[in-house]
Amino acid sequence: MDKKLIFLDIDGTLVSAMKAPSARVTEAVRGARENGNKAFLCTGRNMAIIGEDIRRVGFDGIIASAGAHVEAGDEVLFDSLLPEETVQECLEVFHGQGIYCRIESPEGIYTDPQMEALLRSAAPDAANSELIRMQREIESGIVIQPYDRYPQKGAYKICFTATNLEAVEETRKYLGDRFSYVVHPYGDSSACFNGEIIPREVDKGRGMELICRYYGADLKDTVAFGDSMNDYAMMRSAGCSIAMGNACRELKDIADHVCGNVWDDGIYYEFQRMGFI
Repeated sequence: MDKKLIFLDIDGTLVSAMKAPSARVTEAVRGARENGNKAFLCTGRNMAIIGEDIRRVGFDGIIASAGAHVEAGDEVLFDSLLPEETVQECLEVFHGQGIYCRIESPEGIYTDPQMEALLRSAAPDAANSELIRMQREIESGIVIQPYDRYPQKGAYKICFTATNLEAVEETRKYLGDRFSYVVHPYGDSSACFNGEIIPREVDKGRGMELICRYYGADLKDTVAFGDSMNDYAMMRSAGCSIAMGNACRELKDIADHVCGNVWDDGIYYEFQRMGFI
């Protein structure tokens, strides 16, 4: 197959700090598709917060909620909710360690009331696009509801914020056999540690496999762009992996290539280098 299936993370990769896609990045994605390649969003965001400004760029499918929801064309290929019993078990474990949670469900996002105060006070590492995004969501007025409005019908993913890493490590004793832990980059003086837990049978790489199967393609024909640790499985699965210049060190270490920063239209110039446009 000469043409490629291109998988793009959103935050820290396609867009910077909750901004709209730039004109150059929009041009790059549309140009790559016009030249016969296919482009897919591959994000930790749930479907409810993938804005129209991003969708209007134009994509052939979406992997959302870190692989728990997969669409190609007009078809849903995979949709996996955590049973509510499991959600409540996770909340009990995290709350027992003084950790605040964010629940991402089909209906929306619901958080512990203490999480917003902790997020507002955090000074994120420059490579922590997930924490920066959550801060920008608060500033931009995206509707994030308190936990007491959560409908308790199951969730795609649970994110967490903690004031110390020891508390996070303690929860692994109870949940580590069933969930992969993603802890995002933090500075040496950080007082806020954030991450997410993802069921071990779900990740972005498996979402890529489903889309390849749908289009009759091989993983060797895929190219993945990412910046944070929830992109790790996607990068490992891809035929060619590209880390953004602003990516965390762990991702750069496994990438086939490192391109420019998200705020410098890194995707646009890498698409040029690779001959997509």
